[in-house]
Amino acid sequence: MQVSAILKEKGHRLVTVSPDHTISDVTRTLASERIGAVVVIDDGGEVVGILSERDIVRGLSESGASLLNGRVAELMTKSVVTCTPDSKIDQLMHDMTNHRIRHLPVIDNGRLAGLISIGDVVKVRLDELENESTMLRDYIEHG
Repeated sequence: MQVSAILKEKGHRLVTVSPDHTISDVTRTLASERIGAVVVIDDGGEVVGILSERDIVRGLSESGASLLNGRVAELMTKSVVTCTPDSKIDQLMHDMTNHRIRHLPVIDNGRLAGLISIGDVVKVRLDELENESTMLRDYIEHG
């Protein structure tokens, strides 16, 4: 299965922030949207970073509560691992595991097209396993 199929099912809705937003703004956004990361884009719509719950927790442990007044640009991960709509799920699992990340922005023709989370990947794999199990059960029962 490809990323495009996941986006078709889950939709292309994205939550993005600018590098100038405060960390406090992002924490409220993450909580209200019930998401684990936001993609950081510049004024031209280019992806310049990603900021996750993990980044914020790490920053809080190092800087304390004053971090909340800081800017996204100071804390975001700048070297963003991405995928394309044509990327395969197996490749996403590999990339997420090797880079120890939970979110991959989807880039299509140089533009942000979506965000795939580890939850999306797990759901696809569970659905695939369920389908395989059903097919095997039917084959055994009906020969």
